Amino acid sequence: MKILETRILGAWIMASPLLPDHRGAFGRLFCVSDYKKVLGGKAIAQINHSVTSRAGTVRGLHYQQPPHAEVKIVRCLKGRVFDVAVDLRRGSATFMQWTAVELTPENHLAFMIPEGCAHGFQALAADSELLYLHTAPYAPDAEGGVRFDDPGIGVVWPLPPQDVSARDLRHAHLLPDYKGLAL
Repeated sequence: MKILETRILGAWIMASPLLPDHRGAFGRLFCVSDYKKVLGGKAIAQINHSVTSRAGTVRGLHYQQPPHAEVKIVRCLKGRVFDVAVDLRRGSATFMQWTAVELTPENHLAFMIPEGCAHGFQALAADSELLYLHTAPYAPDAEGGVRFDDPGIGVVWPLPPQDVSARDLRHAHLLPDYKGLAL
């Protein structure tokens, strides 16, 4: 497994090779020894699966408030997605910056989003499926979100955003004096 840096401190791209043979292929999606360096001793507490029906759909930007902040590891099982992390950590050198990676089953990449970063994605193909590994169970009272089109962040979505949920449309834009999440 190769671990690649991104523009966001603590956000990593994991490249895991697929080993083909005459029967098909085999690849390891997760191994605690491979991820130990970047998880910092945290364990996986929850695994989620999402299916997004239409290309152009945007989900997010979501995060969990401390003390329920979580690391997310996201991998695409089917389709194509533009996966985004936004640094909301107070005092971070990359505060209010975003980075993205295209995830597909063919590129065998996983995207690790650290605690204190919002996460969202845009489906680039119909019926895209994501597998999420989380280091904390979902806590509804700790849920937070930022508008996908917040001008202070400026995510450049590859397709015109569509099918944004009513819940995600209710997320506010960050105020100019936003100080970030204290972790």
